[in-house]
Amino acid sequence: MQITDQKAVTIHYTLKDGEGTVVDTSRGREPLSYLHGGGNIVPGLEKALGGKEVGDTIQVTLAPEEGYGVRDEGNVRNVPLRKISVDGKKVTAGSTCQIRTADGAQMALVTAVKGDYATVDLNHPLAGMRLDFEVEVMSIRDATPEELTHGHVHGPGDHHG
Repeated sequence: MQITDQKAVTIHYTLKDGEGTVVDTSRGREPLSYLHGGGNIVPGLEKALGGKEVGDTIQVTLAPEEGYGVRDEGNVRNVPLRKISVDGKKVTAGSTCQIRTADGAQMALVTAVKGDYATVDLNHPLAGMRLDFEVEVMSIRDATPEELTHGHVHGPGDHHG
């Protein structure tokens, strides 16, 4: 079976940044399962996996536009501290927080705190970076109707709404 849209795919991956430093890996833990064609993984990796079969391995280098996008300095904002949630902890530079925006709650990195305001960065931490993926295809199956409706793969016993 080949990877095509509406397939539930399980992969092991290692992600390195442009300097070759491992940023993330599934090795040593559970592999990643995703719904192919569902936008669950970065676009360039999803495209590169199309047509692959169980046992295939690929190495792919993605430009920022194919990964987490280019950095947008418009996503760096000053926000009143009252609009930031950090699980009851004091907001400090380097904290990851949740802020309320017009699009709903979003995760952000606090880069500075001054008075009653914090400077937050809403860009993905890997935005603007070249990404190097090494991927091994572990399994492919038809997605269930429920997975297709929800837009993601369900694990064993996972049938949430």
